[in-house]
Amino acid sequence: MTVPEAVFYHPRTVPLRRRIPTRLAVGAARLLARQSPHQIRKVLTWLRRGAQPATFAQTKAARDAVVTVSLACAGREGCLPRSLATILLCRLRGQWPTWCVGVRKLAPFGAHAWVEADGIPVGEDYPPDYFRTLFTVP
Repeated sequence: MTVPEAVFYHPRTVPLRRRIPTRLAVGAARLLARQSPHQIRKVLTWLRRGAQPATFAQTKAARDAVVTVSLACAGREGCLPRSLATILLCRLRGQWPTWCVGVRKLAPFGAHAWVEADGIPVGEDYPPDYFRTLFTVP
């Protein structure tokens, strides 16, 4: 059974000098998303070394760029590649927000991946306590 979904498209443009790294981050995120959670966590733990903490504004800008260049990351079911692409794009800029994986607190069960900066989920339509965090890569 398929469920129709409408994805809001904001006609923003990402300058070419930022579009290329963003597309590279999205491609790498889609490959990384195929790995096991343990392997993803191990790779991200290795990548975060030496990075500065990202601010909310920096993380939001990276997430907006990812959502603009990739329709797959913009969809509701694209939370894993979207969060991974955001974190990888931030890392290309020398920054590191917190990558989180969790589940809904209320039924029905639903897993979710997101990024946080300054302790606040970035770009999420849910309240901060909607998900129970299972693990993070701070």
